[in-house]
Amino acid sequence: MTTGQSKGFEFIESLAKELSSKSLVFPTSLNVTMRIRSALNAPNSSIEKVAHIVGAEPVLSAHLLRLANSAAMNLSGKPVTDLHSAIPRLGYALVRNVAISVGMRQLSQSTPQGGMQPRVEKLWNHSILVAALSYVLAKKLTRLNPDEAMLAGLLHDIGAFYILTRAKNYPDLFTDEAALEDIVYQWHTEIGQAILQSWEIPEEIAATARDHELFDRVHYGPADLTDLVMVANVLANQSTPGAPDAMDWQSAPSAFARLELDADTCATVMRESEEEMKQVALALG
Repeated sequence: MTTGQSKGFEFIESLAKELSSKSLVFPTSLNVTMRIRSALNAPNSSIEKVAHIVGAEPVLSAHLLRLANSAAMNLSGKPVTDLHSAIPRLGYALVRNVAISVGMRQLSQSTPQGGMQPRVEKLWNHSILVAALSYVLAKKLTRLNPDEAMLAGLLHDIGAFYILTRAKNYPDLFTDEAALEDIVYQWHTEIGQAILQSWEIPEEIAATARDHELFDRVHYGPADLTDLVMVANVLANQSTPGAPDAMDWQSAPSAFARLELDADTCATVMRESEEEMKQVALALG
């Protein structure tokens, strides 16, 4: 066994132990993010309580104020300077998604600089794109909740983020691109589901992290959240993301059929949703 293989095996063992013991390790900022999410999901949670919890995270607070004063959100032209005013303008659903996005961004930035950083940055940009695509596809083609679809798209590769941040403890793996890529490929869906379950994210969202790459997945009835994220992920992975002429429609996963999405429909949705996708990316980025 080579040194790289040995380190890879040690790393997989450590991941397996973390999963089985539910001792997943995240930066403090991401733990704060999940407390914010819980407060936003709590019944009868007041704006004062949410603002107090959000105010404990300065990066998130600044991002929400900037977003609330953006052209897309500030339709009245009156600027807001405090969270008590910004949160109602944005709505709880968007605040929750932005909170998780900021936490993930900080998670990605905790990865050591150098050769790993471009990989993490690419993964981050991909997650934002899948979130935006999931949002517009849900809105245009289904009865699924677009905000929930946005969150599912944002979190679909959370397992890959976790692997890349934990790999910093195994520096030998940084020099073995193939070994690390194989670990991400084999483990990111299972780890993603475990993370989302530990955060008490709804099961239908956790299932998207687990199943979004199962192209032969079969189920009956209308398209579900996993179908949606699977399609968004495929479109985002094209050389020209979202472009219908870049797709091989003959070999597309059956999720496309459940969404009744063909080349013409895809072209129409992309054209009509271009500005909306930019706004989602702005909110999350």
